[in-house]
Amino acid sequence: MDRYAVAGNPVEHSQSPFIHAMFAQATGQAMEYGRLLCPIGGFADAVQRFADDGGRGCNVTVPFKFDAFARAERHSERAALAQAVNTLRFDAQGWFGDNTDGAGLVRDIERNAGVPLRGRRVLLIGAGGAAAGAMGPLIDAQPAELVVANRTPDKASALVERHRPLAERRTVRVAATPLDRAGEAFDVVINASVSSLAGADVPVDAAVLRPGALALDMMYGAAAAAFLGWARAHGAVGRDGLGMLVEQAAESFVLWRGVMPDTGPVLAAVRRRLETAA
Repeated sequence: MDRYAVAGNPVEHSQSPFIHAMFAQATGQAMEYGRLLCPIGGFADAVQRFADDGGRGCNVTVPFKFDAFARAERHSERAALAQAVNTLRFDAQGWFGDNTDGAGLVRDIERNAGVPLRGRRVLLIGAGGAAAGAMGPLIDAQPAELVVANRTPDKASALVERHRPLAERRTVRVAATPLDRAGEAFDVVINASVSSLAGADVPVDAAVLRPGALALDMMYGAAAAAFLGWARAHGAVGRDGLGMLVEQAAESFVLWRGVMPDTGPVLAAVRRRLETAA
C-alpha cells in the first residue's frame, strides 16, 4: 500500500491523517497516511529514511517548509516563487516540491467563506513559510492591495519584492511594513505568523480591521481561539485555518493520486471531530 505522512515538529496534533483517510476512502485510493516527527536539524535525513522505506510523498509543516524547498531537486512554479515547500512527492527523478498552501487558502476564503478577494484590501501577517506559500495565489486572486506586515521588515520586503513582477502583471499594489505600522481598515486580515502557535498576543493593532472584515488565522483549534476572540471583539468575522488545511490537502492529494476529492464533507467531518474532542 502506498505510504504518505505529514512531516514536522510537532505533528501529534495534525488532522492530516484523518483528512487523507477520508479522501482515500471517498475516491477509492489504496494508501495509508501517518505522522513523521522530524528532529530539529534532522528534517532531510528523517524524510529521506521515510522515502527509502517506501514512502511516496509527504506534507511538510512548521518549521520545515524552507528546508523542504532547499532539499527538493525539482519544484513547481508556485513553490519556486514561494521558495517554500509544503508537499513532497518522491519519484525516480528525486524529490519534487510543491506548495499548495496558497491555493488552499484562496479556495477556502472565496468558496467556503464566500468572500471574493478581487478588489479587496488584504493584510498578510508574517513572512515565513506559510506567508510565502500564500502570497502568489493571493495576488492571482487580484485584490486591490496586499500588505505584508512582519516583525522583521526586511524579511517582509524581500518577500514582497520577489512577488512584485507577478503583482504588476495582476495590477495589485503590494507593500511591506513593520507590525506596528500595518495600516487600517483592511477587508481581509490573514494571520500567517507563529503567534497563535506560540500562544502570543495578536501582533497587530485592531485598527487593521474594518467593521465586518474577515479575519483568518491559519491555525485551528485551541491555537486559533485567541485570534478569533480578538477578531469578534472588534467587529470582524473570525475564521480558523481548518478550511485552508482541508483545501490544501486536496491539492496535495491531486499531486499524489491524480484525483480531486470533494472537500465539503471532509471539512464538516473534521470540524465535528474537533468539537467532540474539545
